[in-house]
Amino acid sequence: MTASEWTTLTRPAEPVWPATDDRFRRWEGSTVLGRGGRVWDWARAEVLRWGVKTRSGFRVTPEGAAADGDRPLITAHAFGLSIKEPVEVVAVVETPDRVGFAYRTLPGHPISGEEAFIVHRASDEVTLTIRSLTRPGDSPRWRAAYPALLVAQAVARRRYLRALRQRARG
Repeated sequence: MTASEWTTLTRPAEPVWPATDDRFRRWEGSTVLGRGGRVWDWARAEVLRWGVKTRSGFRVTPEGAAADGDRPLITAHAFGLSIKEPVEVVAVVETPDRVGFAYRTLPGHPISGEEAFIVHRASDEVTLTIRSLTRPGDSPRWRAAYPALLVAQAVARRRYLRALRQRARG
């Protein structure tokens, strides 16, 4: 299934995230990045360049802006290990007040699901929203590690919410 055939579950173009497939753990969180055009311009560019991930300690290769159908490799570094996370970008949104993208995990990823990073503004306030749907990965090894992966995911989400906020205000 290609990105254009995939129906995004995290719906980054929609301000309100409707109910989704209950086979996944659902999570959504937001943080205000700041106010004004300068914050908006910086955050909208940074989110599309995978800044939420890279500023949270992940490596994304190849570098560049997220585009529908891209299949970058995300590398997580934890406890002296490098964990490869293959993904596919399944939606990109760019409107005057909403910018972001969603990606789904591919075979070999530790978990199965989808994640979205969205920067949006209302009036002068710029906000980052993260949406995530997860369930155990397909591999028996990763299924066994799923409880530990949920803890790691909670840590990563806290980093995601801080990643652009610190720079936008700095």
